[in-house]
Amino acid sequence: MGSTVIDIPDGEGFVPCSEEKQKKVGDICCQFPIVLFFKEMKSNKHMTRKVIHSIKVGVALVFVSLLYLLDPLYKQVGENAMWAIMTVVVVFEFFAGATLSKGINRGIGTVLGGGLGCLAAIFAQAVGGVGKAIIVGITVFIFGAAATYTRQVPNVKKKFDYGAMIFILTFSLVVVSGLRAEQVLEIARDRLSTIAMGFAICLFISLLVFPIWASDELHDSLVARFEDLAVSLEGFSKEYFGNVNEKEKSSFNFSSKCKSVLHSKTKDESLVNFASWEPWHAKFGFCYPWGIYLKLGEDLRDLATTILSLKGSLKSPTQPSESNTCRQPVKEPCEAIVASLAWTLRELGESIKKMKKCGSEDTILPKLKTVRQELSQIPGPSTFGTNDLERTDGLGLATFMYSMVEMVEKMEELAKHVEQLGQLGGFS
Repeated sequence: MGSTVIDIPDGEGFVPCSEEKQKKVGDICCQFPIVLFFKEMKSNKHMTRKVIHSIKVGVALVFVSLLYLLDPLYKQVGENAMWAIMTVVVVFEFFAGATLSKGINRGIGTVLGGGLGCLAAIFAQAVGGVGKAIIVGITVFIFGAAATYTRQVPNVKKKFDYGAMIFILTFSLVVVSGLRAEQVLEIARDRLSTIAMGFAICLFISLLVFPIWASDELHDSLVARFEDLAVSLEGFSKEYFGNVNEKEKSSFNFSSKCKSVLHSKTKDESLVNFASWEPWHAKFGFCYPWGIYLKLGEDLRDLATTILSLKGSLKSPTQPSESNTCRQPVKEPCEAIVASLAWTLRELGESIKKMKKCGSEDTILPKLKTVRQELSQIPGPSTFGTNDLERTDGLGLATFMYSMVEMVEKMEELAKHVEQLGQLGGFS
Protein backbone atom coordinates (compact mmCIF):
# COMPACT_ATOMS: atom_id res chain seq x y z
CA MET A 1 0.00 0.00 0.00
CA GLY A 2 1.22 3.47 -0.83
CA SER A 3 1.19 6.47 1.46
CA THR A 4 0.21 10.09 0.88
CA VAL A 5 2.38 12.81 2.35
CA ILE A 6 0.61 16.05 3.34
CA ASP A 7 2.68 19.16 4.01
CA ILE A 8 2.07 20.56 7.49
CA PRO A 9 3.28 24.08 8.36
CA ASP A 10 5.82 24.14 11.19
CA GLY A 11 6.05 27.92 11.40
CA GLU A 12 9.11 28.35 9.18
CA GLY A 13 9.99 27.36 5.67
CA PHE A 14 6.54 26.12 4.80
CA VAL A 15 6.31 24.94 1.20
CA PRO A 16 2.80 24.70 -0.27
CA CYS A 17 1.56 21.36 -1.54
CA SER A 18 1.78 20.64 -5.21
CA GLU A 19 -1.40 20.43 -7.25
CA GLU A 20 -1.09 16.65 -7.37
CA LYS A 21 -0.87 16.41 -3.58
CA GLN A 22 -3.78 18.83 -3.15
CA LYS A 23 -5.86 16.64 -5.45
CA LYS A 24 -5.00 13.58 -3.35
CA VAL A 25 -6.06 15.42 -0.20
CA GLY A 26 -9.36 16.32 -1.88
CA ASP A 27 -9.86 12.66 -2.85
CA ILE A 28 -9.34 11.63 0.78
CA CYS A 29 -11.95 14.13 1.95
CA CYS A 30 -14.39 12.83 -0.66
CA GLN A 31 -13.83 9.28 0.58
CA PHE A 32 -14.62 10.40 4.13
CA PRO A 33 -17.71 12.66 3.96
CA ILE A 34 -17.70 12.96 7.74
CA VAL A 35 -14.50 15.02 7.44
CA LEU A 36 -16.21 17.48 5.12
CA PHE A 37 -19.27 17.52 7.38
CA PHE A 38 -17.32 18.54 10.48
CA LYS A 39 -15.28 21.04 8.48
CA GLU A 40 -18.46 22.65 7.18
CA MET A 41 -20.05 22.59 10.63
CA LYS A 42 -17.02 24.31 12.14
CA SER A 43 -17.14 27.16 9.63
CA ASN A 44 -20.93 27.48 9.42
CA LYS A 45 -22.62 28.70 12.59
CA HIS A 46 -26.13 28.04 11.30
CA MET A 47 -25.28 24.45 10.38
CA THR A 48 -23.86 23.92 13.88
CA ARG A 49 -27.13 25.07 15.40
CA LYS A 50 -29.06 22.71 13.12
CA VAL A 51 -26.98 19.78 14.35
CA ILE A 52 -27.46 20.85 17.99
CA HIS A 53 -31.22 21.11 17.49
CA SER A 54 -31.37 17.67 15.88
CA ILE A 55 -29.45 16.12 18.79
CA LYS A 56 -31.72 17.85 21.31
CA VAL A 57 -34.85 16.48 19.62
CA GLY A 58 -33.33 13.00 19.62
CA VAL A 59 -32.52 13.22 23.34
CA ALA A 60 -36.05 14.45 24.11
CA LEU A 61 -37.55 11.51 22.23
CA VAL A 62 -35.34 9.08 24.17
CA PHE A 63 -36.46 10.55 27.49
CA VAL A 64 -40.14 10.51 26.60
CA SER A 65 -39.85 6.92 25.28
CA LEU A 66 -38.97 5.84 28.81
CA LEU A 67 -42.70 6.08 29.58
CA TYR A 68 -43.05 3.00 27.39
CA LEU A 69 -39.75 1.30 28.14
CA LEU A 70 -39.83 1.40 31.96
CA ASP A 71 -42.52 -0.80 33.48
CA PRO A 72 -43.18 1.37 36.57
CA LEU A 73 -43.85 4.39 34.37
CA TYR A 74 -45.89 2.41 31.85
CA LYS A 75 -48.15 1.10 34.60
CA GLN A 76 -48.93 4.68 35.57
CA VAL A 77 -49.68 6.12 32.12
CA GLY A 78 -50.41 3.07 29.95
CA GLU A 79 -51.19 3.67 26.27
CA ASN A 80 -51.57 7.39 26.97
CA ALA A 81 -47.75 7.59 26.77
CA MET A 82 -48.20 8.06 23.02
CA TRP A 83 -49.55 11.55 23.73
CA ALA A 84 -46.28 12.49 25.41
CA ILE A 85 -44.30 11.29 22.36
CA MET A 86 -46.67 13.14 20.05
CA THR A 87 -46.23 16.30 22.11
CA VAL A 88 -42.44 16.18 21.76
CA VAL A 89 -42.68 15.62 18.00
CA VAL A 90 -45.10 18.49 17.30
CA VAL A 91 -43.99 20.98 20.00
CA PHE A 92 -40.18 20.88 19.85
CA GLU A 93 -39.16 23.68 17.47
CA PHE A 94 -35.82 25.15 16.37
CA PHE A 95 -36.10 28.30 18.50
CA ALA A 96 -36.76 28.23 22.23
CA GLY A 97 -39.51 30.85 21.87
CA ALA A 98 -41.28 28.76 19.22
CA THR A 99 -41.16 25.69 21.49
CA LEU A 100 -42.52 27.69 24.42
CA SER A 101 -45.25 29.21 22.25
CA LYS A 102 -46.39 25.87 20.90
CA GLY A 103 -46.22 24.20 24.31
CA ILE A 104 -48.31 26.85 26.05
CA ASN A 105 -50.80 26.86 23.17
CA ARG A 106 -51.07 23.09 23.36
CA GLY A 107 -51.56 23.22 27.13
CA ILE A 108 -54.26 25.90 26.98
CA GLY A 109 -56.05 24.16 24.10
CA THR A 110 -55.95 20.80 25.86
CA VAL A 111 -57.21 22.16 29.20
CA LEU A 112 -60.04 24.20 27.70
CA GLY A 113 -60.99 21.55 25.16
CA GLY A 114 -60.85 18.74 27.71
CA GLY A 115 -62.76 20.69 30.37
CA LEU A 116 -65.58 21.80 28.07
CA GLY A 117 -65.62 18.37 26.45
CA CYS A 118 -66.14 16.71 29.83
CA LEU A 119 -68.99 19.07 30.69
CA ALA A 120 -70.65 18.45 27.31
CA ALA A 121 -70.26 14.67 27.70
CA ILE A 122 -71.68 14.73 31.23
CA PHE A 123 -74.65 16.80 30.05
CA ALA A 124 -75.24 14.40 27.14
CA GLN A 125 -75.15 11.45 29.56
CA ALA A 126 -77.71 13.16 31.75
CA VAL A 127 -80.07 13.57 28.78
CA GLY A 128 -79.58 9.97 27.62
CA GLY A 129 -81.29 8.12 24.79
CA VAL A 130 -81.52 9.72 21.38
CA GLY A 131 -80.96 13.13 22.95
CA LYS A 132 -77.40 12.08 23.83
CA ALA A 133 -76.35 11.87 20.17
CA ILE A 134 -78.15 15.12 19.37
CA ILE A 135 -76.42 16.98 22.23
CA VAL A 136 -73.00 15.64 21.16
CA GLY A 137 -73.59 16.66 17.54
CA ILE A 138 -74.80 20.16 18.45
CA THR A 139 -71.93 20.88 20.85
CA VAL A 140 -69.29 19.62 18.42
CA PHE A 141 -70.77 21.82 15.68
CA ILE A 142 -71.06 24.98 17.82
CA PHE A 143 -67.64 24.82 19.50
CA GLY A 144 -65.88 23.59 16.34
CA ALA A 145 -67.35 26.34 14.18
CA ALA A 146 -66.73 29.04 16.81
CA ALA A 147 -63.10 28.00 17.34
CA THR A 148 -62.49 27.82 13.58
CA TYR A 149 -63.87 31.33 13.13
CA THR A 150 -61.67 32.56 15.98
CA ARG A 151 -58.60 31.17 14.21
CA GLN A 152 -59.26 33.59 11.35
CA VAL A 153 -59.07 36.70 13.57
CA PRO A 154 -55.62 38.25 12.80
CA ASN A 155 -54.58 38.92 16.40
CA VAL A 156 -55.61 35.43 17.51
CA LYS A 157 -54.11 33.72 14.47
CA LYS A 158 -50.76 35.39 15.06
CA LYS A 159 -50.20 33.91 18.54
CA PHE A 160 -52.90 31.37 19.35
CA ASP A 161 -53.72 29.61 16.09
CA TYR A 162 -52.13 26.35 17.21
CA GLY A 163 -53.95 26.49 20.57
CA ALA A 164 -57.31 26.93 18.82
CA MET A 165 -56.60 23.94 16.60
CA ILE A 166 -55.69 21.78 19.62
CA PHE A 167 -58.87 22.95 21.36
CA ILE A 168 -60.99 21.70 18.45
CA LEU A 169 -59.14 18.38 18.38
CA THR A 170 -59.29 17.75 22.14
CA PHE A 171 -62.91 18.84 22.55
CA SER A 172 -64.10 16.65 19.68
CA LEU A 173 -62.15 13.58 20.84
CA VAL A 174 -63.28 13.88 24.47
CA VAL A 175 -66.96 14.42 23.63
CA VAL A 176 -67.20 11.71 20.97
CA SER A 177 -65.15 9.07 22.81
CA GLY A 178 -66.84 9.56 26.20
CA LEU A 179 -69.21 6.66 26.88
CA ARG A 180 -69.62 7.31 30.62
CA ALA A 181 -68.86 10.41 32.66
CA GLU A 182 -66.32 8.57 34.80
CA GLN A 183 -64.36 7.41 31.76
CA VAL A 184 -64.41 10.87 30.24
CA LEU A 185 -62.83 12.42 33.32
CA GLU A 186 -60.22 9.68 33.48
CA ILE A 187 -59.34 10.08 29.77
CA ALA A 188 -58.97 13.84 30.14
CA ARG A 189 -56.83 13.53 33.26
CA ASP A 190 -54.46 10.90 31.84
CA ARG A 191 -54.12 12.67 28.52
CA LEU A 192 -53.38 16.00 30.16
CA SER A 193 -50.77 14.48 32.47
CA THR A 194 -48.87 12.79 29.63
CA ILE A 195 -48.98 15.95 27.50
CA ALA A 196 -47.60 17.88 30.48
CA MET A 197 -44.76 15.35 30.77
CA GLY A 198 -43.85 15.72 27.10
CA PHE A 199 -44.00 19.52 27.31
CA ALA A 200 -41.86 19.56 30.45
CA ILE A 201 -39.16 17.52 28.71
CA CYS A 202 -39.28 19.84 25.66
CA LEU A 203 -39.10 22.93 27.84
CA PHE A 204 -36.20 21.66 29.93
CA ILE A 205 -34.05 20.65 26.94
CA SER A 206 -34.97 23.62 24.75
CA LEU A 207 -34.38 26.33 27.38
CA LEU A 208 -31.53 24.86 29.40
CA VAL A 209 -29.44 22.76 26.99
CA PHE A 210 -27.67 24.96 24.41
CA PRO A 211 -30.75 27.15 23.89
CA ILE A 212 -31.28 28.70 20.45
CA TRP A 213 -32.97 32.06 20.99
CA ALA A 214 -35.18 33.66 18.36
CA SER A 215 -34.36 37.04 19.90
CA ASP A 216 -30.65 36.61 19.14
CA GLU A 217 -31.41 35.57 15.57
CA LEU A 218 -33.70 38.58 15.08
CA HIS A 219 -31.19 40.98 16.62
CA ASP A 220 -28.23 39.69 14.57
CA SER A 221 -30.14 39.53 11.29
CA LEU A 222 -31.37 43.11 11.70
CA VAL A 223 -27.86 44.39 12.43
CA ALA A 224 -26.49 42.53 9.38
CA ARG A 225 -29.02 44.28 7.14
CA PHE A 226 -27.63 47.70 8.06
CA GLU A 227 -24.20 46.60 6.83
CA ASP A 228 -25.70 45.00 3.70
CA LEU A 229 -27.40 48.23 2.70
CA ALA A 230 -24.27 50.27 3.40
CA VAL A 231 -22.21 47.96 1.17
CA SER A 232 -24.91 48.04 -1.52
CA LEU A 233 -24.99 51.83 -1.49
CA GLU A 234 -21.21 52.05 -1.83
CA GLY A 235 -21.25 49.41 -4.57
CA PHE A 236 -23.80 51.35 -6.57
CA SER A 237 -21.80 54.57 -6.20
CA LYS A 238 -18.65 52.91 -7.54
CA GLU A 239 -20.51 51.35 -10.44
CA TYR A 240 -22.44 54.51 -11.28
CA PHE A 241 -19.41 56.78 -11.38
CA GLY A 242 -17.21 54.22 -13.12
CA ASN A 243 -14.85 53.50 -10.21
CA VAL A 244 -15.03 49.75 -10.72
CA ASN A 245 -13.54 47.53 -13.41
CA GLU A 246 -15.41 44.81 -15.27
CA LYS A 247 -13.97 42.04 -13.11
CA GLU A 248 -15.14 43.67 -9.89
CA LYS A 249 -18.49 44.52 -11.47
CA SER A 250 -19.13 40.88 -12.33
CA SER A 251 -18.03 39.61 -8.92
CA PHE A 252 -20.15 42.07 -6.93
CA ASN A 253 -23.89 42.51 -7.42
CA PHE A 254 -25.18 45.15 -5.01
CA SER A 255 -28.81 44.35 -5.87
CA SER A 256 -28.61 40.83 -4.38
CA LYS A 257 -28.16 42.19 -0.86
CA CYS A 258 -31.06 44.59 -1.33
CA LYS A 259 -33.30 41.77 -2.52
CA SER A 260 -32.46 39.71 0.57
CA VAL A 261 -33.52 42.69 2.72
CA LEU A 262 -36.78 43.02 0.78
CA HIS A 263 -37.65 39.37 1.43
CA SER A 264 -37.17 39.61 5.19
CA LYS A 265 -40.69 40.63 6.26
CA THR A 266 -42.10 37.14 6.89
CA LYS A 267 -38.98 36.11 8.78
CA ASP A 268 -39.12 39.24 10.95
CA GLU A 269 -42.77 38.71 11.89
CA SER A 270 -42.14 35.08 12.86
CA LEU A 271 -39.03 35.90 14.91
CA VAL A 272 -40.75 38.79 16.71
CA ASN A 273 -43.61 36.46 17.62
CA PHE A 274 -41.24 33.80 18.95
CA ALA A 275 -39.05 36.34 20.77
CA SER A 276 -42.07 37.76 22.60
CA TRP A 277 -42.63 34.33 24.19
CA GLU A 278 -39.05 33.88 25.39
CA PRO A 279 -38.11 34.45 29.05
CA TRP A 280 -35.58 37.00 30.29
CA HIS A 281 -32.13 35.97 29.11
CA ALA A 282 -28.78 37.66 28.51
CA LYS A 283 -29.32 41.22 27.25
CA PHE A 284 -33.06 40.94 26.59
CA GLY A 285 -35.35 41.49 29.55
CA PHE A 286 -39.09 41.20 30.03
CA CYS A 287 -41.29 43.49 27.91
CA TYR A 288 -38.45 44.21 25.50
CA PRO A 289 -39.83 46.36 22.63
CA TRP A 290 -39.73 43.75 19.89
CA GLY A 291 -42.44 45.60 17.97
CA ILE A 292 -39.94 48.34 17.08
CA TYR A 293 -37.88 45.73 15.22
CA LEU A 294 -40.79 45.43 12.80
CA LYS A 295 -40.70 49.21 12.24
CA LEU A 296 -36.95 49.10 11.69
CA GLY A 297 -37.34 46.21 9.26
CA GLU A 298 -39.95 48.18 7.32
CA ASP A 299 -37.64 51.23 7.19
CA LEU A 300 -34.77 49.08 5.90
CA ARG A 301 -37.00 47.55 3.23
CA ASP A 302 -38.01 51.05 2.09
CA LEU A 303 -34.33 51.96 1.84
CA ALA A 304 -33.59 48.76 -0.06
CA THR A 305 -36.38 49.58 -2.50
CA THR A 306 -34.90 53.02 -3.16
CA ILE A 307 -31.38 51.64 -3.63
CA LEU A 308 -32.70 48.89 -5.89
CA SER A 309 -34.57 51.44 -8.01
CA LEU A 310 -31.22 53.09 -8.74
CA LYS A 311 -30.16 49.99 -10.64
CA GLY A 312 -32.25 51.15 -13.57
CA SER A 313 -30.14 54.29 -13.82
CA LEU A 314 -27.14 52.15 -14.74
CA LYS A 315 -28.87 50.79 -17.83
CA SER A 316 -31.40 53.48 -18.69
CA PRO A 317 -30.68 55.40 -21.91
CA THR A 318 -31.85 58.57 -20.18
CA GLN A 319 -28.93 58.40 -17.76
CA PRO A 320 -25.60 59.97 -18.71
CA SER A 321 -22.88 57.63 -19.85
CA GLU A 322 -19.74 57.17 -17.77
CA SER A 323 -17.70 59.21 -20.23
CA ASN A 324 -20.26 62.02 -20.35
CA THR A 325 -19.30 65.29 -18.70
CA CYS A 326 -22.63 65.46 -16.84
CA ARG A 327 -21.36 63.21 -14.08
CA GLN A 328 -18.03 64.87 -13.57
CA PRO A 329 -19.22 68.05 -11.79
CA VAL A 330 -21.28 66.02 -9.30
CA LYS A 331 -19.00 63.01 -8.90
CA GLU A 332 -17.04 64.15 -5.85
CA PRO A 333 -19.97 65.65 -3.88
CA CYS A 334 -22.16 62.61 -4.65
CA GLU A 335 -19.46 60.18 -3.55
CA ALA A 336 -19.03 62.17 -0.33
CA ILE A 337 -22.80 62.06 0.26
CA VAL A 338 -22.93 58.30 -0.36
CA ALA A 339 -20.03 57.83 2.08
CA SER A 340 -21.95 59.84 4.69
CA LEU A 341 -25.10 57.78 4.19
CA ALA A 342 -23.15 54.51 4.43
CA TRP A 343 -21.47 55.79 7.62
CA THR A 344 -24.89 56.62 9.05
CA LEU A 345 -26.19 53.11 8.34
CA ARG A 346 -23.16 51.53 9.98
CA GLU A 347 -23.44 53.79 13.04
CA LEU A 348 -27.11 52.90 13.50
CA GLY A 349 -26.37 49.20 13.05
CA GLU A 350 -23.47 49.37 15.50
CA SER A 351 -25.71 51.11 18.03
CA ILE A 352 -28.22 48.24 17.91
CA LYS A 353 -25.50 45.59 17.90
CA LYS A 354 -23.81 46.93 21.04
CA MET A 355 -27.12 48.10 22.54
CA LYS A 356 -25.76 51.59 23.08
CA LYS A 357 -27.59 54.82 22.39
CA CYS A 358 -26.41 56.33 19.13
CA GLY A 359 -27.27 59.90 20.07
CA SER A 360 -29.13 60.47 16.83
CA GLU A 361 -30.25 63.95 17.84
CA ASP A 362 -26.66 65.01 18.50
CA THR A 363 -24.75 63.29 15.69
CA ILE A 364 -26.89 61.34 13.19
CA LEU A 365 -29.67 63.84 12.46
CA PRO A 366 -27.28 66.86 12.15
CA LYS A 367 -25.17 64.74 9.79
CA LEU A 368 -28.22 63.98 7.64
CA LYS A 369 -29.22 67.63 7.71
CA THR A 370 -25.79 68.52 6.35
CA VAL A 371 -26.17 65.88 3.63
CA ARG A 372 -29.52 67.38 2.67
CA GLN A 373 -27.91 70.83 2.35
CA GLU A 374 -25.10 69.41 0.21
CA LEU A 375 -27.64 67.80 -2.10
CA SER A 376 -29.45 71.11 -2.53
CA GLN A 377 -26.19 72.76 -3.59
CA ILE A 378 -25.49 70.30 -6.42
CA PRO A 379 -26.16 71.90 -9.85
CA GLY A 380 -29.55 71.21 -11.40
CA PRO A 381 -30.25 69.69 -14.84
CA SER A 382 -30.60 73.10 -16.52
CA THR A 383 -26.85 73.72 -16.09
CA PHE A 384 -25.75 70.69 -18.08
CA GLY A 385 -26.34 71.97 -21.61
CA THR A 386 -28.78 73.26 -24.16
CA ASN A 387 -29.11 70.49 -26.73
CA ASP A 388 -31.69 67.70 -26.37
CA LEU A 389 -29.17 64.96 -25.49
CA GLU A 390 -27.55 66.98 -22.72
CA ARG A 391 -30.94 67.94 -21.32
CA THR A 392 -32.05 64.32 -21.34
CA ASP A 393 -28.85 63.30 -19.54
CA GLY A 394 -29.35 66.13 -17.04
CA LEU A 395 -32.91 65.02 -16.29
CA GLY A 396 -31.69 61.46 -15.77
CA LEU A 397 -29.11 62.70 -13.31
CA ALA A 398 -31.79 64.78 -11.58
CA THR A 399 -33.79 61.57 -11.08
CA PHE A 400 -30.76 60.05 -9.41
CA MET A 401 -30.41 63.11 -7.15
CA TYR A 402 -34.09 62.95 -6.20
CA SER A 403 -33.62 59.33 -5.11
CA MET A 404 -30.74 60.44 -2.90
CA VAL A 405 -32.94 63.08 -1.24
CA GLU A 406 -35.64 60.47 -0.68
CA MET A 407 -33.04 58.18 0.87
CA VAL A 408 -32.00 60.89 3.34
CA GLU A 409 -35.62 61.33 4.45
CA LYS A 410 -35.99 57.60 5.05
CA MET A 411 -32.74 57.49 7.02
CA GLU A 412 -34.00 60.27 9.27
CA GLU A 413 -37.06 58.16 10.03
CA LEU A 414 -34.84 55.14 10.60
CA ALA A 415 -32.63 57.09 13.03
CA LYS A 416 -35.70 58.15 15.05
CA HIS A 417 -36.84 54.54 15.37
CA VAL A 418 -33.35 53.45 16.48
CA GLU A 419 -33.42 56.21 19.08
CA GLN A 420 -36.84 55.03 20.23
CA LEU A 421 -35.53 51.46 20.53
CA GLY A 422 -32.62 52.71 22.65
CA GLN A 423 -34.96 54.51 25.05
CA LEU A 424 -37.51 51.71 25.45
CA GLY A 425 -34.91 48.91 25.35
CA GLY A 426 -32.75 50.47 28.07
CA PHE A 427 -29.64 50.95 25.93
CA SER A 428 -26.63 52.22 27.85
